[in-house]
Amino acid sequence: MTETTDQITEAQLAATIDHAILKPEFTRDDVDEQLTIARDWKVFSVCVRPSDIAHATEFLGGSGVAVGTVIGFPHGTTSTAAKVAETRQAAQDGATEFDMVINIGALRSGFDDVVRDDIRAVVEAAAGAITKVILEVSLLSDEQIERGSRLAEEAGADFVKTSTGFAGGGATVETVSLMRRTVGPQTQVKASGGVRSLQDALAMLEAGATRLGTSGSATILGELRQIAAGGAASGAVDESSY
Repeated sequence: MTETTDQITEAQLAATIDHAILKPEFTRDDVDEQLTIARDWKVFSVCVRPSDIAHATEFLGGSGVAVGTVIGFPHGTTSTAAKVAETRQAAQDGATEFDMVINIGALRSGFDDVVRDDIRAVVEAAAGAITKVILEVSLLSDEQIERGSRLAEEAGADFVKTSTGFAGGGATVETVSLMRRTVGPQTQVKASGGVRSLQDALAMLEAGATRLGTSGSATILGELRQIAAGGAASGAVDESSY
């Protein structure tokens, strides 16, 4: 049964959203516009480019919106040492959540120890802060998604995450469900990439996600607000790649 809007409030839905501000071409004005959206809609957090962490932390100070960032983004092929250094710098700049990209090629090659050790090093560098591991499901088979999810869990990650949104694919109900079935209850699932409408958001939550990565926060929450006010959802879609 599909989750309906009368089962979730705007505040509850906003509390699942990491508002993505990751486009490489964004200017400071573009970033500020997106930070304002995140603040005004009271989402859980923003996920910003590493170079924007300090600014976002200052901009959102006192708003209750957390600042997260990406590590090894978007390909996951930087060295473990580079990922660790990036994580430590991000924490110093004010980030409190870290979305790292798995070493996709190593996972596909069956180098499980390399993948596990890479994740564990970032988890340790995060020093207790939330760590999410991006698998990039559009590039993986179901077996690889399952194995990557288990390796992330074994390495101590808090979340497994579907996608960067920059690899030609994103979250699907099927992949979110598969990841949810694979990991234990202590590990959460984040759906990201292509979550652009209220219908998308509710479907991902029903499939087992507890966090949503999207740049369409205003569209998603605006649709819910409109329905709550007695109107029909507009169906507007944010055309961002994330």
